[in-house]
Amino acid sequence: MNSLNAQILQLAPILLMVVLFYFMLIRPQQKRAKEHQTMLANLKRGDSVVLSSGVLGKIVRVEDKEVGVEIAQGVTVKVVKGMITEVRAKGEPAAANDAKN
Repeated sequence: MNSLNAQILQLAPILLMVVLFYFMLIRPQQKRAKEHQTMLANLKRGDSVVLSSGVLGKIVRVEDKEVGVEIAQGVTVKVVKGMITEVRAKGEPAAANDAKN
């Protein structure tokens, strides 16, 4: 019985670390990934977006895995949906969005 208690005490720190990693790293990352997937599913024409490269643009076409983004007047590029990092509200200036962060 005494050796069983000693084994449990040796495993307790490891189990505590696993639980901490789950709640501090894994769970928040899963939540962020789910929010990103929801954001991508709700993309619509006319949304102002920020790409992972920092390029700003407006969505002009939405397909299954790609979107058409107008980055300048008359310049449209095809972008993989996963590269969109943020959707900004229509007409929201960049300075107002930076003040929120």
